Amino acid sequence: MQLTKYGFENAVGGFFEMPTNDATKILPKHLQPLEVQHQRSVLAITAFKFTETEVGSYNEIVLSVIVPPRIEPNKPIPNAAFYPFMVGVTTAESRAHAIERWHLPHYMQNIDMDFSESGQSLLVQVHEKEKPILDMRITDFSKQPDTLLFNAFTTDREEKFKVNIFMQGQHSEHEEETGSLKLYPHEMTEGLDLDDISTVPFREQWFQGGQQTFEELETI
Repeated sequence: MQLTKYGFENAVGGFFEMPTNDATKILPKHLQPLEVQHQRSVLAITAFKFTETEVGSYNEIVLSVIVPPRIEPNKPIPNAAFYPFMVGVTTAESRAHAIERWHLPHYMQNIDMDFSESGQSLLVQVHEKEKPILDMRITDFSKQPDTLLFNAFTTDREEKFKVNIFMQGQHSEHEEETGSLKLYPHEMTEGLDLDDISTVPFREQWFQGGQQTFEELETI
């Protein structure tokens, strides 16, 4: 099996409640949102500071809807499953790579991302020149070495795909509700009801000094 590996300095993510009605509109028909309570689904926002990849160093922000994972025999149970509906990156090379290899939907202009670590928190500010897109703060809660499995589902015209992704590194995961999110009107956030998405994550993750490994893309 061919593996694709991406080394990163930081990978942080927050899970935020969003209206199920919005999540259903975003998802293709073969996927359903995973609800945390009645009519409330999950918006996942993940930020990467990649340092070692086939296309050099770059930063990436991924907006996804959480869906039920696909359980496979003799495989660990995925920690979560994502349907990425919008990806933004800081270089044209990384955008072309991810579209061609993983069929990920991208904002087609380069964005800017600032990572500011302070104490036990990391602030990620995403913007396009002077136009803000989002600000997300993720907090630490005792990192330990860990490896987690995630599913990602993508589509391209009539084709449907799944890929297994392993995240490895110093890992913190908690539900202390100490992070924050601010979304701004922008092409990347179109389709979201910005006033009805929680501003505090119910779950936060932080991987540091690790590697993201993709298995081969599968047609489903």
